[in-house]
Amino acid sequence: MTPLHQEISACTICAKHLPHGVRPVTQFSATSRLVIIGQAPGSTVHASGIPWDDPSGDRLREWTGLSKQVMYDPEKVALVPMGFCYPGKGKSGDLPPRPECAPAWHERVMDALPDGRLTLLVGSYAQAAYLPETKKLSLTDRVRQFEAFLPGILPLPHPSWRSTGWMRKNPWFEADVLPRLQEQVSIML
Repeated sequence: MTPLHQEISACTICAKHLPHGVRPVTQFSATSRLVIIGQAPGSTVHASGIPWDDPSGDRLREWTGLSKQVMYDPEKVALVPMGFCYPGKGKSGDLPPRPECAPAWHERVMDALPDGRLTLLVGSYAQAAYLPETKKLSLTDRVRQFEAFLPGILPLPHPSWRSTGWMRKNPWFEADVLPRLQEQVSIML
């Protein structure tokens, strides 16, 4: 465990806002050439301490072509949510990532990663933070225009159960985006 990992593990900056307690969940190393930036851990991930250890993770692995073995190899894949701890439930699902987390940690984590990496921006929170110039675009438009962000960034919808309906309305995602996503992931690994 590096000093940065230890600092993140001991983080309590938003503890008073976390109804289920502090449990930062992230994975990265100095050799991670694929970076997956998601939203925040859900209740299942909070319980297990394993990033993407839920049905959304199953779908994300299906989309990317990653096996569990490769996805959970920090030498290859960095898993860096916008909020490292489970924010709790809201009226229509999980609450948004805590706003204190990314400003406190993301720059330091990104600085620890190698150049020439591919960053998957999973969901609107990651895209808003890392593609601020596209704030007038919808998530659908950012994903549709994915080629404009390559080779370093690829925006994706969140792979939750809600994306099933979105995928039905946007068949180009499976036809055009997923093959390129899998190609780009393969190149990085």
